[in-house]
Amino acid sequence: MNTGSFYRPLAGLALRRRIDGGSLDAARIVLDALDRIDEVDREINAMTAVIDREKASAAAASSHGPLAGLPVAVKDIFDTADLPTGYGSPIYTGHRPAADAAIVTLLRRAGAVVVGKTTTSEFAYMSPTVTRNPCDPARTPGGSSAGSAAAVAAGMVPFAIGSQTGGSTIRPASFCGVAGFKPTPGLLPTVGMKCFSWSLDTVGLFAASVRDAAFLAQALAGRPLAVTALPDKPVFGVPLDYPWSAPSGNALAALDTAVRAIGLAGGSVKSVRFDAWMADLIGAHHTIQSYEAWRSLGYEYDNHRDELSPLLRAFLERAATVDAEAYQHACVQMRRAREQQASLFDGVTALLMPAAPDEAPEGLGSTGDPAFNRNWTLLGNPCTNVPGLRGHGGAPIGLQVVCSPGSDSRCLSAAAFVEHALAQLGREGS
Repeated sequence: MNTGSFYRPLAGLALRRRIDGGSLDAARIVLDALDRIDEVDREINAMTAVIDREKASAAAASSHGPLAGLPVAVKDIFDTADLPTGYGSPIYTGHRPAADAAIVTLLRRAGAVVVGKTTTSEFAYMSPTVTRNPCDPARTPGGSSAGSAAAVAAGMVPFAIGSQTGGSTIRPASFCGVAGFKPTPGLLPTVGMKCFSWSLDTVGLFAASVRDAAFLAQALAGRPLAVTALPDKPVFGVPLDYPWSAPSGNALAALDTAVRAIGLAGGSVKSVRFDAWMADLIGAHHTIQSYEAWRSLGYEYDNHRDELSPLLRAFLERAATVDAEAYQHACVQMRRAREQQASLFDGVTALLMPAAPDEAPEGLGSTGDPAFNRNWTLLGNPCTNVPGLRGHGGAPIGLQVVCSPGSDSRCLSAAAFVEHALAQLGREGS
């Protein structure tokens, strides 16, 4: 297969404008999405279930709201009453929930047509799925929201729903060359999502561009999140070093390109240094996730452990050794860090850093390293992956924009500025 032969994201905002202008029929968009799934998913394997064409057409014809007639795919970690929900596990093969997850209800209320479910790593942990990366099928699409990122990257749908407990939205968005948005916890509901860690689980969004992701976020959250104007002379804080792991030369080159683009577009960059407590959060995240997962997946481990992957089973067996005292200490660390983090954003509009250590790793045996994402999930920061750059190997490499909790609109507009600056730089260099 040729690198990038399946990469064809669809701009959801452009489709919305064409529907509103009368040049495109909503039912046609949904049927085109199903045609695209038929065309490419036998190679990409992003979908676990797909709605039938008659039902899809009827849903599009009767839809109304900001997402009216737009096809959306939903990660198979969220319950759907009309499509099977397997949570990435053979334990739940053919499972049909009695009700939709809250985020699915919000999609339907906004007029979206849920055309199918996308692959997830087993219970949204780290076991690789069968999904291939549309930008380069020899590379991982990331995880755990592998199918959602790949479905958008391959142009099957303009929007998809994912989740993040460590790096499960931002990392696959980076690897697949699409926008990914992890909001402040609570902005979008997790009710009806299979829980892994109740303190960390967050709904994530995928779209072709940052503006598209912001439009989707606004439609679902009912808050002014759409990017209507770019910030004037934003200042981006770029870390001098990282407490989790060093980015590759590839990632640093992408960051340097973004810094140059930001300057040419009228923004500026300020060097920042993380306090020592940021390094402590790596262990705190692991402790909290482990303690809570051992309890969240207690039924599955106690009754179906032979059907768990060796990777997840081994993780849960280690997680069983985390005691309540260690968990409580980690929770205190998390709460204190959330109170201390305001200083990270002094004098800057947003932080800017790599979204992942490098391009997507070659091979399908791993979902990649979430090191650049875990702390921000623990701290509750809104994060946006900005697509648009490629590494030395020709695969996408994303940039992560991070803002303080509750600053979701600022995060999206700052990310849109970076995206715009990179596009300008590309046009000037072409």
